[in-house]
Amino acid sequence: MAILIIAATEMEIAPFLKKNPTAEYLITGVGAPIATYHLLKKVQQQPYDFVIQLGIAGSFHTNIALGESVIVVKDCFADLGVVEKKTFNNVFDMGLVNSNEFSFESGWLENKSISTLNSSFKKVKAITVNTITDDADCNDRFQKKYHADIETMEGAALHYVCLQEKIPFLQIRGISNYVGERDKTNWKITEAIASSTAALLDMYELISAK
Repeated sequence: MAILIIAATEMEIAPFLKKNPTAEYLITGVGAPIATYHLLKKVQQQPYDFVIQLGIAGSFHTNIALGESVIVVKDCFADLGVVEKKTFNNVFDMGLVNSNEFSFESGWLENKSISTLNSSFKKVKAITVNTITDDADCNDRFQKKYHADIETMEGAALHYVCLQEKIPFLQIRGISNYVGERDKTNWKITEAIASSTAALLDMYELISAK
């Protein structure tokens, strides 16, 4: 089985590559636009049976422990829209895009590949944003709108490209911080990367055996 492993930065993927130096991988760069371009280019140059994305993420909830790994069930481009009079409307609210136009389902990019995987990792809902912020009002606005568990800057790019290209995929995230916390002395980056690497090793072996 041809499996592609992707991450936004070398830091997030390096521990896995030390254990699997021959694995096919791609460092997409940070942010959904850049990740979308590089991932789409890669999968159109060479066919893959499965794509796995790993990286760190921020959690909206303290019931997800720092350093814990999670698997994303659904994601979306959360901040694609307009703010007017302190109210945010996304492109679906505005009628600019049909919320059920392929590959969206009610505005979400859902990963149905997960149902075929026997995994004990916590399943979560994610949002992808272009700007990470400590603005409590902004974070609260997104949380109330989407009721998400975590946020990243590239997850929806994986979901969108793979759904469009009909490639099974998986998004694994290690929780490094809580959303809005910008003091990195309170973050658990090392633990999050170690945890997501361990999760990836488990899932990589499981998927490879299919």
